[in-house]
Amino acid sequence: MISFDDCASLSGLSPEEISAIAEHEHIPEMVAAALASYLIHSEHGPEKIRNMIVDDIRVAIRERRTEHAAALFSVLKHFLSNHAKGLTQVGR
Repeated sequence: MISFDDCASLSGLSPEEISAIAEHEHIPEMVAAALASYLIHSEHGPEKIRNMIVDDIRVAIRERRTEHAAALFSVLKHFLSNHAKGLTQVGR
């Protein structure tokens, strides 16, 4: 049986990045790992992933969950440091 860590490794994203996608899309993490793998290899997928993480940060701030927002900001920094070359636009 394939584990979540296996799926995360295959997707090319960290478990935390996949968790942010799962949170944004309201889907299980295993499904989010498959979505992440698809998006990271699609033309505008990295932008979509970045935007999902940014949206999650905005929601956490709006809900005054500052510790979660800070954790998501770290996830965003990690994502950008590893996948910035795949980004073609800034913002929405």
